[in-house]
Amino acid sequence: MDDTIGFPDPGLDLSDGFKPHTSHWGVFSARNGAAGLEVRAYAGDPDPNGIIDNFPGALRHQARIAQPAIRRGWLERGPGPDDRRGRDEFVSVSWEKALDLLGDELGRIRDTRGPGAVFGGSYGWSSAGRFHHAQSQVHRFLNIAMGGYVRSVNTYSSGASSVLLPQILCGYEDITKRNVTWEQIATETDVVLAFGGMALKNSMVAGGSISKHVERGAMEAARRRGCEFILVSPLRDDLPVEAGAEWMSCVPGTDTALMLGIVHTLVSENLHDQAFLDRYTEGWPVFLRYLTGESDGQPKHAEWAAAISGVDAGTIRKLARRLAGKRALITVSHSLQRAEHGEQPVWMGMVLAAALGQIGLPGGGYAYSLGAIGYYGRRVNDVPGPTLGQGRNGVADFIPVARIADMLLNPGTTYRYNGETRTYPDIRLVYWAGGNPFHHHQDINRLRKAFAKADTFVVHELAWTATARHADIVLPSTMTLEREDIGYSTNDPLMVAMHHIAEPFGLARDDYDIFADLAERLGAREPFTEGRTSRQWLEYLYEPTRASLAKRGLEAPHFDEFWRRGSLVVPQQPDDGGRLRRFREDPVNHALPTPSGRIEIFSAKIAAHGDADCPGHPVWLEKTDMPKPGTPCFLVANQPVTRLHSQLDFGGHSLGAKHRGREVARMNPVDADARGIKDGDIIRLFNDRGACLAAVHVTDGIAAGVVQLPTGAWYDPMDPEDDAPLCVHGNPNVLTRDLGTSAFAQGCTGQLTTVEVEKFTGNLPPIRAFDPV
Repeated sequence: MDDTIGFPDPGLDLSDGFKPHTSHWGVFSARNGAAGLEVRAYAGDPDPNGIIDNFPGALRHQARIAQPAIRRGWLERGPGPDDRRGRDEFVSVSWEKALDLLGDELGRIRDTRGPGAVFGGSYGWSSAGRFHHAQSQVHRFLNIAMGGYVRSVNTYSSGASSVLLPQILCGYEDITKRNVTWEQIATETDVVLAFGGMALKNSMVAGGSISKHVERGAMEAARRRGCEFILVSPLRDDLPVEAGAEWMSCVPGTDTALMLGIVHTLVSENLHDQAFLDRYTEGWPVFLRYLTGESDGQPKHAEWAAAISGVDAGTIRKLARRLAGKRALITVSHSLQRAEHGEQPVWMGMVLAAALGQIGLPGGGYAYSLGAIGYYGRRVNDVPGPTLGQGRNGVADFIPVARIADMLLNPGTTYRYNGETRTYPDIRLVYWAGGNPFHHHQDINRLRKAFAKADTFVVHELAWTATARHADIVLPSTMTLEREDIGYSTNDPLMVAMHHIAEPFGLARDDYDIFADLAERLGAREPFTEGRTSRQWLEYLYEPTRASLAKRGLEAPHFDEFWRRGSLVVPQQPDDGGRLRRFREDPVNHALPTPSGRIEIFSAKIAAHGDADCPGHPVWLEKTDMPKPGTPCFLVANQPVTRLHSQLDFGGHSLGAKHRGREVARMNPVDADARGIKDGDIIRLFNDRGACLAAVHVTDGIAAGVVQLPTGAWYDPMDPEDDAPLCVHGNPNVLTRDLGTSAFAQGCTGQLTTVEVEKFTGNLPPIRAFDPV
């Protein structure tokens, strides 16, 4: 097969004044004229993502920030802890005044507290462009102008798995990006057992640019060939209809118990691959004693698993028999590890794949998070892409990303992470550029208290998000359409020249220009800019790609030609199965980077940490947040369909899916009928942490006892003066728990919690989330 998977590029449609551009959710072309902004999906994309339709309504929306603004309390009283954040009014100021005040504050913190008192937030999906990538820009600025900053590690999406997997299998990217591909599934796989599914709403977006959405077509091709898809999830649409999946719903959060029951059946009926376990794995005998009950007195047989998971014991046994001897692929979604004890299903999914003897085979084995993001399960580019150097961080300290509220609320206290006892730093200034913690983080009412503790909170933002409304200094930044950049992803062969489509909104400026002027005030302009304009940086960052192509004798257009054409196809590496395939073929000379060099079913290293909530092999651990009187329903707070996280929630595509201005929750008819709720009603979801309103869609596509409300609706408190106000718009993170997955990984647990639901019968409060400040 051609290494570019269907390329060369069929061409962007650049007729009639349209210019090339790209995003995390797809390549497109656009023009801005008297009729407003128009966008065209990339002609080479077999399954374009409708999220690009958020752009036209968002470009000049009233929610955009027109000029720098400073919170009145900070402006009048100066820096310091203040619970008026999120409640205070803002004062518009000139760029010169804003930068002077901020420069003075940065200098004060640097010179009196040191860079270890600065937290560089910037967690999020700011741009598919590789130069104007807000995380890269703010981290480069803080490193060069401030001497460093306290950083975060891992992600909200994969906080537990990204710590665990390198210690028991191999590097995270080796599993997600250089392992089983969609091509292999289309041609090789017999059965896919998908725990948590592979929802297209997730794989339609990528960490960089994405030109072809191939997942739907690959699953359809596999199904036509005879591949069976089995979905384990409380949501039927966690696999697309093209997969023709068999839907199996277990009690949310009990997948580990279900997997244990499957493996027990394999072993008890001698259907497991003992030869594979002997040759390639470490610690199977230790785990086997747990599986059979020798170590704790409880065999993990199908009846035991059925009592916990709600899946019939006979169904569990039949499922094990269906997997045995087949080219079976076990997938575990991000969602399973975004919950209490999230490490366990990730680890247990790998053990199941190992027991089947499938790891390392084409289209078989273990593919953690396949379908969770658009560049997983694809080939890797074979030339370097544009990368902006971020300098050296002089601060060694860090926190797991989901522990920001803990850090701000509890400076100087200790916590456990990856076998270490660490201490939370004393942060006085938070600098956020790119991302929206009032979307990503859990227990928003607690988060509001946390941000009140800092001296100064600085935000670069294009619109008045809840994060901007809780800041002290708000600097308006450009939208991607208002600047030039290079769109690129390591797992997509189309590099895109992102042309300037529209003039900046109001006085908005590029992050780079903001940081350059701030760096000048701190005596660091030259080392930050290296004397380059934005366009000169693009030319500089493009050159390694051009030089690599030329060295290989491939077409290597100079920058001006690339910019004129609008795109460039780069070669990709063969679909060779990566490290796991090489390990299977030769486990001695291609040992894994684990302590044993093998697949670690039991990890002596993790066991030695002594953390009871993550022992040395996968186990079933009872949950503390289960349905009970007062909160009888599970809440699944998953990713939305009509936007990327909370981005452009005010865009037309996102607004069009709301009902009466609210985010739409889903619940089963059994649960709705018991509460007198009908399709289209407004409901109130609540627990001890908070409450929100949402519209409701009643459907049998969700399991009974479960309510689903996607994340990303902008937090909209009815009365910001309250400590726990009602969110009238439908942000589920007023309900979720701000606790780590375990003392081992400290990942986010925001996917799953418990709530009660009732019909809302009061006067419906207005939506003010998108009003200008």
